[in-house]
Amino acid sequence: MKSLLIRAEDKNEWERRSAIVPDDLKKIIDKTGAQAYIEKSPKRFFKEEKYQEAGALLCEDMTSGDVILGVKEIPEEKILNNKTYIFFSHTIKGQKSGMPLLKKVIASGSTLIDYEKITDNKKRRLVYFGNFAGDAGAIDILSLMGEYWEHKGIKTPFSECKKAHEYKSVADAKKNMKLIGEKIKKDGISSKISPVIIGILGYGNVSKGAQSILNNLPVEYIEPEALKEIAEKNKDNNKIYVCVFKEKDIVKTKTGKSFNLQDYYENPGNYSSVFEKYLPCVTILINAIYWETRYPRFVTWDALKKLYETSENPKLCGIADITCDLNGSIECTVKSTDSGSPSFICNPIDKTVTDGVKGDGVLVLAVDNLPCEVPKDSSTFFSSSLSPFIQNILEANYGSSLEESGLCSEIKKAVIVYNGALTQNYEYLKKLVE
Repeated sequence: MKSLLIRAEDKNEWERRSAIVPDDLKKIIDKTGAQAYIEKSPKRFFKEEKYQEAGALLCEDMTSGDVILGVKEIPEEKILNNKTYIFFSHTIKGQKSGMPLLKKVIASGSTLIDYEKITDNKKRRLVYFGNFAGDAGAIDILSLMGEYWEHKGIKTPFSECKKAHEYKSVADAKKNMKLIGEKIKKDGISSKISPVIIGILGYGNVSKGAQSILNNLPVEYIEPEALKEIAEKNKDNNKIYVCVFKEKDIVKTKTGKSFNLQDYYENPGNYSSVFEKYLPCVTILINAIYWETRYPRFVTWDALKKLYETSENPKLCGIADITCDLNGSIECTVKSTDSGSPSFICNPIDKTVTDGVKGDGVLVLAVDNLPCEVPKDSSTFFSSSLSPFIQNILEANYGSSLEESGLCSEIKKAVIVYNGALTQNYEYLKKLVE
């Protein structure tokens, strides 16, 4: 039986999550008899004493564990030889920043399992933080927009919205959001920015998380076709309009053929973005859509520049890029931020960015680990989805081939590196690593 180690997260001071929470760890130990270790951390939300009560031993580093569970990327200098690592590696898209880490894992003779690729037979992710990224992203962008508008002399109820990490829980944040909603119903929002229209790119778990926050406000959901008329003619300032965009709304075929979702997934190069036409109608954009470089961009620098050159007072004020692919689907996401300094202002005219909420341009929220802002809720949810796979991972025979290892099919699909070699499904990364 392999030993299990829960590592201390070190991405930044705000990362307080844990892959397995104490209650679930106790169940794992009782069921498997495995030895568990908890690496010392001064900032983890769940205290070391709780893990010790569950049966874990406290340790200073990762040497004691055979199977090492993390959340975010492990610094390459900390990778040890012949271990099994499980974390979000941010390598499967061929991200340049992740290649040194992947190279180190291969050189160490270790095995790497990526949570993002633990899926069922319908390719649905089984272990994720998705909803909580949406929760935190929606909370933060409303809080930031409250500050942004206040600096421009526009007082809104959103100035009473705190950042996600300042609430005790998501439930606590929703209570506060309902109070803000009551003020919107009663007093409305300044005519300088109403009607407030929030667009959401995507309709998966992240989008649902964002919607669960917005639904505590007086919202009305509208279709993309209604955006232009509402933005130009509707002055209702006692509600928030929300528009959820699907793929069929934001791309078209280059040949003029009708849209086909499966074809778009398989041949995205045959499609181009039409999202630019919606930009003048949206006040806040929340990006919650999965994206790779083979897909078209949805918000480009050119589109933003055109918007700001043709309008003296553009409606678009803020973007919450929860997906946070640098220079990706939202091209002005030129860097990621952290919870201590979560936003920057991008000036579409000269493509400059300035940290904070002050300045002329679009405010961009680009925190790439948003669930860390709600560590209790997100860790508990994540742990409950991961725990059922732990026994299988601990009992697998890593001395044999991957096919004969005994790993279940859901985990096999997520093995990026096995005993120091890229697995068949991820051999496309070889050239990028080299």
